[in-house]
Amino acid sequence: MRCITLAPDQKFESSFINRTGAFNAQALKAATDIVEDVRERKDAALYEWTEKLDGVTLTSLRVPQEVIDGAEARVAPETVDALRHAAKQIRDFHERQKQQSWFFAREDGAIVGAKVAPLESAGIYVPGGRALYPSTVLMNAIPASVAGVERIVCVTPPAKDGLPDAAILFACKLAGVSEIYTVGGAQAIAALAYGTQTIAPVAKITGPGNAYVAAAKKLVSGDVGIDMIAGPSEVCVVADETADPTLVAIDLMAQAEHDPLAACYLVTFNESYAQEVQEAIASWMTRTTRAEITQASLDDQGLIVLCNSMEQAVQTVNTIAPEHLELHLAHAMDLVGSIRNAGAIFLGEWTPEAVGDYVAGPNHTLPTGGTAIYASPLSVDEFVKKTSIIQYTPKALETDAQAIMAIARHEGLWAHAESVAVRMNLLDETRASLGANVGAMHE
Repeated sequence: MRCITLAPDQKFESSFINRTGAFNAQALKAATDIVEDVRERKDAALYEWTEKLDGVTLTSLRVPQEVIDGAEARVAPETVDALRHAAKQIRDFHERQKQQSWFFAREDGAIVGAKVAPLESAGIYVPGGRALYPSTVLMNAIPASVAGVERIVCVTPPAKDGLPDAAILFACKLAGVSEIYTVGGAQAIAALAYGTQTIAPVAKITGPGNAYVAAAKKLVSGDVGIDMIAGPSEVCVVADETADPTLVAIDLMAQAEHDPLAACYLVTFNESYAQEVQEAIASWMTRTTRAEITQASLDDQGLIVLCNSMEQAVQTVNTIAPEHLELHLAHAMDLVGSIRNAGAIFLGEWTPEAVGDYVAGPNHTLPTGGTAIYASPLSVDEFVKKTSIIQYTPKALETDAQAIMAIARHEGLWAHAESVAVRMNLLDETRASLGANVGAMHE
């Protein structure tokens, strides 16, 4: 891992980070060609790209219901129990995020508010490739289910037998997925966005993927909703002298083993401690089953930052804005208020990032690449839309009329101002008429 030692008054700068984007020019070009092909040729393009890129010749795209129903029997019992346990805790957490429609009545009779309604459909992308991710199904589909989305579609690359992993199928059933298709990559994103003969389009696409999937999501964004364009995964560990270097080392490796592009940052306070962590990593490396990927990540994307104070460490963290932040500190909770930019914060040595990846409940789909500066984890909010409700009375419009007309006239929008002015004239005429009638009655 590369090491930077900060001077006492030096600020950590984003230029110190060797960050890799979500996709490159080559991925964007390839994704553009695939997306356009799927838009034009639909199912035929899906079959051809699946055979070309995944080496699988499909005879159908949709996974039959009987295959989904039989998936549990093909999954190890301990995995079944673990997925059920995770699904319950993820659902419990996301139930607390639900929002209700609301209305507010002003004293002048105007009513304003918001109607909260679920999206009609959502598409969940579940990656294949280096690993299998039933946890991704739970983290994306359960918030959609809690939000009330009626049609939840999962797309995932096929295995060599033409079907998805059985654990992914079982997770889909647990999470409330209504349709599953064996198609992955940029072609799957295009199918969800624009539809084919077999796959109807969805309102929003969520879920992580490789550079081609990320590029495809960027291409279709605007024609369909997306959650985010996720780049390589990352973790930042802040550790003081009380932290066990072997725990810090294995937690860094837990991120590095995802992908050679995964980024690992260690923020600590003295060189000897950093060396202890590196020695612990070397020891763990003799036991990992993913040594090549892990080592590539640590060598190419790993960074140690040596700070002089906790204030400097916090500034470093807020500049990195990591996807995952672990605080291996004696009083970790005391620091939470100072952390402005992080996708998820894990407090203390008993809280490895893996608890958040799988079972704690909060979503593991988090902002990457420094986007935690402005972005949030995936939530129920991603699967609802809010519609503003406004109803004015004559009195309410009269209250606001002059302000509306003044702003509209300043902006040069004549009809905006006139739409209010004509109503004020009508109100004046009505009052005058009522006043005349009242006078006549008195006479």
